[in-house]
Amino acid sequence: MSLWRVRAALPRRLHALLALAGLVLPLLAWWLLSSVAGADPIFLPSPGQVWSRAAGWWDSGLAGDIGASVGRVLAGFLLSALVALPLGLLIGSFRAVQALLEPLTDFIRYMPAVAFIPLVMLWVGIEESSKVAIIFIGTFFQMVLMVAEDVRRVPMAQIEAAQTMGASRVELLERVILPSARPALLDTLRVTMGWAWTYLVVAELVAAQSGLGHAILKAQRFLQTDKIFAGILLIGLIGLLSDQAFRWLHRRAFPWLHLRG
Repeated sequence: MSLWRVRAALPRRLHALLALAGLVLPLLAWWLLSSVAGADPIFLPSPGQVWSRAAGWWDSGLAGDIGASVGRVLAGFLLSALVALPLGLLIGSFRAVQALLEPLTDFIRYMPAVAFIPLVMLWVGIEESSKVAIIFIGTFFQMVLMVAEDVRRVPMAQIEAAQTMGASRVELLERVILPSARPALLDTLRVTMGWAWTYLVVAELVAAQSGLGHAILKAQRFLQTDKIFAGILLIGLIGLLSDQAFRWLHRRAFPWLHLRG
């Protein structure tokens, strides 16, 4: 078996070994640079120092920070999905809706979410809703366009066949387009969930008193580099777990797409 065959299946054991190596080798390089090479801890703390900081952070409220950040990300992501999924379905299905809304969505999605912070504070205030609003802005417009593209990939032959059998517009959406696009839509949700986590630190710029992003920004002021590393790694770990949860759901919902051939 060649490792370099395009899209060739790998044995489970080899796949797990390569995945483990991809995680362990960067950690080993980090340890070598920080401990063996003697890098200044202000710039590059060792893995042990970061672990000690995380352990101490747990005793001083890490669980609360994680809970606050997870709640904000989930609220912003779910609100974004609630609006973006039907809107993207309409944009991808009807050319008139596409002509009306897609140029505006394309225009807004290039605006950085951080630039909306003053407006969000003015319109929404500085409570939890402002953090959710920033995450919503950071994910919504991208999600709309990705959902619309997923819908446009539904084969026209399926739509024409349903129309030939007398399907109405609502039936086309419910029984042809949406079921056919569902696997791609779940992948789009997985990708945009990752974006929601990347906007967390930006969202917690807005007068946050808790959360992982808030803790990272506070640690920056006191040059607590080990805590910055700990916060970044925790965000990455939680994001990885959410990504794997989406992948598991995709395998359970659409097992025929994951058959080894």
